[in-house]
Amino acid sequence: MAPHIHEKIDFTASTYIVFSSKVLLHKHKVLGIWLPPGGHIELEEDPNEAAIREAKEETGLDVELIGEKKTYSTSFSARDLIPPRFLNRHYFDETRKHEHVDLAYFARAKSDNAHPEEGGGEIRWFSKEELEQNDEGVLPDVCQHALAALKELS
Repeated sequence: MAPHIHEKIDFTASTYIVFSSKVLLHKHKVLGIWLPPGGHIELEEDPNEAAIREAKEETGLDVELIGEKKTYSTSFSARDLIPPRFLNRHYFDETRKHEHVDLAYFARAKSDNAHPEEGGGEIRWFSKEELEQNDEGVLPDVCQHALAALKELS
């Protein structure tokens, strides 16, 4: 995990990864809850780069973000980024001293051969039915976003 850029609030990117009608979540090693892979956007990267990097670091998977972007021929070399599917602001933990603004993306994986990072928590592929039944206690917003990713990408 990258150091905080600011003590009060940081920008993060997370990715709902879909492969073969399942979405990948990981049990956060600090919080112990099911979340999409993600983490801090570092100063030298844009949110798309952070989403892809964090997915690779936390799952070992190469992913392709889903969405439309354009490149324009101007002297400023402007290029669109793939927009996030969801944008939220949340406290990192119960201390309520540090917040994240999270840009949540959808992505497709090239395989289902995921493995947790060294020292990372459990990772698991969830089906639509498992998310709807929710025996694992996935948070409501994570569950809804994961179901939306499955609906769009399955």
